[in-house]
Amino acid sequence: MDERALRERAAALCDALVAGDIDRATEDFSKELRQNLGTVLALLPLPSHEATVESVEHGGSGYNVVIRLVGDTEEVLIQTRWKERDDKPTVVEASHLSKTDRAAGGEGEAEGEGEDSS
Repeated sequence: MDERALRERAAALCDALVAGDIDRATEDFSKELRQNLGTVLALLPLPSHEATVESVEHGGSGYNVVIRLVGDTEEVLIQTRWKERDDKPTVVEASHLSKTDRAAGGEGEAEGEGEDSS
């Protein structure tokens, strides 16, 4: 699996989520993820008005891709695990890394790099 091609597929996933096109967003999902689509979609702030690929790291037999999604009331980091299936990059896992609440209709809070105790 080529990292450049993987980045392109991850960016296409981001674009589809911002466009609200769930069919296109999930076209690179594994059969197992598509069978549990409700669980995966529950991780995402929908609608999302911004989505970016934050990082791509090779690990084991696949790649870990972190995607940042910004919705109206929250910002989340989702870690996706990609492996080559049928000669194409395929999302085989998705999980939350972090979630930050945002002020409704306004700019997000500070950069969020520090961890505040609540």
